[in-house]
This record gives sequence, structure tokens and C-alpha cells, in this order.
Amino acid sequence: MNWMNAVEDIVQRYSGNAAGAAAAPAEAHEDFRKVAQTAPKEVVADGISEAFRSNQTPPFPEMLGNLFGHFDPNQRAGLLNQLLHSVGSGAAALPGLGGLGGLLQGGSVTPQQASQVSSDQVQQIAAHAEHRSPSIVDEVSAFCAQHPDVMKAAGGLAASIALQHMLKRR
Repeated sequence: MNWMNAVEDIVQRYSGNAAGAAAAPAEAHEDFRKVAQTAPKEVVADGISEAFRSNQTPPFPEMLGNLFGHFDPNQRAGLLNQLLHSVGSGAAALPGLGGLGGLLQGGSVTPQQASQVSSDQVQQIAAHAEHRSPSIVDEVSAFCAQHPDVMKAAGGLAASIALQHMLKRR
């Protein structure tokens, strides 16, 4: 049985083939969670990437800054390391990062260090990373696909957009 068969009821709701209307945003979170548990991670990542890039959702840096506050310390460190790798050595000189210059130079950010970084600072790093390397959206989406429960913080619309894109990949 493939992953689409496992979520056939959700497929029917989002494809418009069911008698009922499309899922409400409250259901979109649960539907996203169900599909993310069964779908291949690359399909989940593609859906998340679509939500990050959608003109119906806030800009990628803003969404990521919001999500950052919902990650656990290890996930925060992993996300920061991914962003900083994309930004390169210029991270310490980014405006608005205050005293984080030393923290962001060299080596990997630890979970303890990541706890010192605010969501606003992540938003600034993400904006710079996206400008420097647009593929960071896909890289972060793959990271988020490994932790799909945190996507609830992105909102019902983002979950719906991600789901619709994922379910098109039959």
C-alpha cells in the first residue's frame, strides 16, 4: 500500500472529489500531520517549500522566525547551523545581530548558544541567507520535513498549501 492510499480520505477532501467542502484550517494541521507521517520526506519537503514560497503566506524569513520559537534547542541549533552555512563568513557582520557576532563565527552553534538567538534575529539571518542562496528555502524545507509537528506554528493556510502540493504528487 502506498502512502496516498493511507491518506485517501484526505486526498478526497483536498482534491474536491468528496461531497464535503475543503478542510477548515483547524483540520489542515491534523491532515498535514497525517500525510507527513506517511509520505516520503522529499514529498513533505516539497510541500513545505511551496508554502514558504507562496504569495498567500508571509515571506520565508518571517515564517521561519516564527517557527524557530517552536523548535526544541537541538532543532534550533540545527536550523541555525544550516542558515549560517548558507550565509558563510559574513554572518557576524549582519546588521541587527548585536552581540551575536562571536557566537556566529566558526564552528557549529550548540543548543545552548541557539537559545541566545531570538526569532527576530533568525528572521534577519534567513533574509540574508535567502538573498545569498535562494536554495536555502529548499534546504530548510527538508529540515522542517524531519520535524513536521512544528509546522503547526506556520498556520492553517500554510498547512493547506503544503498539503495541496503534496497531494498533487500522485
